Amino acid sequence: MFVRQAVKDCHRLCHIGMRAPGQIGALRPAAASAIRYLSVNSGPRCAVLQVRSYLSTLSSKAKLHQTKTMMEKRQTTFSDRSQLKFARRLVVKLGSAVITREDEHGLALGRLASIVEQVAECQNEGRECIMVTSGAVAFGKQKLTQELLMSLSMRETLSPTDHTREDAPTLVEPRAAAAVGQSGLMSLYDAMFAQYGVKIAQVLVTKPDFYNEETRKNLFSTISELISLNIVPIINTNDAVSPPPQIDEPIGGRPGKRGISLKDNDSLAAMLAAEIQSDLLILMSDVDGIYNKPPWEQGARFLHTFTSDLRNSIEFGKKSKVGTGGMDSKVNAATWALDRGVSVVICNGMQEKAIKTILSGRKVGTFFTESSAGSSVPTEIVAENARSGSRVLQTLTPEQRASCVHTLADLLVDKQSQILDANAKDLEEASKTGLAKPLLSRLSLTPAKLKNLAVGLKQIADSSHNNVGRVLRKTKLAHGLELKQITVPIGVLLVIFESRPDSLPQVAALAIASGNGLLLKGGKEAAHSNKALMELVKEALSTVGAENAISLVSTREEIGDLLSMEQHIDLIIPRGSSDLVRSIQSQAQHIPVLGHAEGICHVYVDKDASPEKALKIVRDAKCDYPAACNAMETLLIHESLMDGTMFTDICNMLKKEGVKIYSGPKLSELLTFGPPQCKTLKHEYGALECCIEVVKDMDDAINHIHTYGSGHTEVIVTENDDKAREFQKKVDSACVFHNASSRFADGFRFGLGAEVGISTARIHARGPVGVEGLLTTKWVLNGEDHAAADFAENGGRIWLHEHLPIN
Repeated sequence: MFVRQAVKDCHRLCHIGMRAPGQIGALRPAAASAIRYLSVNSGPRCAVLQVRSYLSTLSSKAKLHQTKTMMEKRQTTFSDRSQLKFARRLVVKLGSAVITREDEHGLALGRLASIVEQVAECQNEGRECIMVTSGAVAFGKQKLTQELLMSLSMRETLSPTDHTREDAPTLVEPRAAAAVGQSGLMSLYDAMFAQYGVKIAQVLVTKPDFYNEETRKNLFSTISELISLNIVPIINTNDAVSPPPQIDEPIGGRPGKRGISLKDNDSLAAMLAAEIQSDLLILMSDVDGIYNKPPWEQGARFLHTFTSDLRNSIEFGKKSKVGTGGMDSKVNAATWALDRGVSVVICNGMQEKAIKTILSGRKVGTFFTESSAGSSVPTEIVAENARSGSRVLQTLTPEQRASCVHTLADLLVDKQSQILDANAKDLEEASKTGLAKPLLSRLSLTPAKLKNLAVGLKQIADSSHNNVGRVLRKTKLAHGLELKQITVPIGVLLVIFESRPDSLPQVAALAIASGNGLLLKGGKEAAHSNKALMELVKEALSTVGAENAISLVSTREEIGDLLSMEQHIDLIIPRGSSDLVRSIQSQAQHIPVLGHAEGICHVYVDKDASPEKALKIVRDAKCDYPAACNAMETLLIHESLMDGTMFTDICNMLKKEGVKIYSGPKLSELLTFGPPQCKTLKHEYGALECCIEVVKDMDDAINHIHTYGSGHTEVIVTENDDKAREFQKKVDSACVFHNASSRFADGFRFGLGAEVGISTARIHARGPVGVEGLLTTKWVLNGEDHAAADFAENGGRIWLHEHLPIN
């Protein structure tokens, strides 16, 4: 009775699993109950085996159910890399160059172990993995080398030349090497996968197996059964018996679909992926991916994305030296699989964590997808268009560039209802997702904000006439030889910003005024607003024929991928939280980043400060906009002011404004009862919070600023002009103010029209960065028939190096 009850329970588990396959893990307690029932009559060991059998069936059926459901939902290939994380069934093909050492004797064990680890992790995550592998011949050669050594004569053995490596290709018959290597290769795979609790099965195939209908049917039936049992099939051609390639008729053809010739493991992997309805095929080789022509040739361009319309535009080079398939074979196999609904990535198997990186959506290798009218333009093309557009902007007259910015300013006012409607959608969606109030404030656009934006843009336009081509230096090197240094645009800028759609027209206007191409990557919370504003930017650019100079990167591009485009992007400008800026600075290894990670600004109230001025400046610096990077974070007070009422007045004012106060270590020692001590003096609160610390004198204040500041903005409040001048001379920050709020550290307030950001760096630009920070220089030399040899001894010409007036 107990046994029958346990069997019924297990049947019930299978039935539940078919209805809710995602709940298998939750059914384990019921399995334990079934084991207790069975143990009464059958014994513990038998009970466990029976229930394991039922659970295995349950798991297999549930997986098949998930696969069937997924295939019904997904009728086409993945259209975007970000969708690859949803791939459930993977075929991973390992080329000979990936798993074979460079000397072709033996396997690259470290590389192979990394790939096995990734495949095992995918399998344990619930994906279904199939591997197509090479390497048996290379492994066999390594083993047979020892046998060759034993067969050498004494003279050959003592020779300084290693005959076992030089002559192995001719001395070892490949089929014999394959026969020796296959068992060792599978033993190695078995040991590696066992470390992760994954079972494998070897499936050896030969080319004729695919041309015989019965064996082909049996082959795919076996693979399907192994998959259903949660086993990783490892498929390899049986090179020990495989005859020379004689049959070359395409197979796997369907009405309207071409067949494929099985010439190598690439075509074999494509055939398997299509037959078992795989979601993703990863072809791993020793190349990074597909180029439009051999990469060593002039004009070769790497293709991150390959669409069907590119098939006839690729030129191929030589094939791998250790494999049987070249790049043309890989592309043919990939496009064949793509035609049958399988997404494909061709990548470099030597890259660390290539499989996991591909599944995370990052740009690794070449992604094959179907071309569709709605597909977005690759970011590399957008960046190239931006550079071309930048060159168009450079050829315009200053009046034309200014007119373009004026047009954009007018559009902000004329089409404000359209902008505000889009912004209302963003605000509604952000409120539903629980976006923080400071971010909601940044996200919001109002008629007043748009009007101020328009005013700022007109300032940029009016001051832009001398931006590009301005002569900075003019030198007469010799008679008839004149040198000039002039301003030119940097090139292509990438601006990444969060929650602030008003940044888009500001930065666009600065780029137009400076003749730079621009890529904009905005936060998803401002998607509607950014799209509406970008349409106005494009409309303004169209008046001067430079529509492509500025683009909004609206694809699901990973930030890390954008930051690796050093061939296309010349400067990155992050605008947002300190976390965003720090993240960008750490990831962008080959592209300069203009910005600041922290805005730890100080206000120092000197003993000679006016109480009224101190209260006003401190209130504005902290309370005007607490989330801004130029808001005060630490208030430094001269110790003599602790005896009067100024300290108390300042604290009462801050409390009245709702500011939470923390005390520094020195202030805490002076107060019996007071505010809690701060955790650190180097902290950007970004809210109605601040720290107050006591200092002995101005030099002590300067030392504090240099120790705990971020080099952003510092303020001294004093009526002693000599001290103020000394403070401004000694403090090493981007902005140093006397009797003025730190909130003045702003491009608009500086009269720059707008800013692309505030930089605390020491090279190129510092402080609020306007148009000047988006320019670099080039040298222009005009001569007659001058040669360097003319200035050598007895050359006939002499140096003058005479500085000429610029105007």
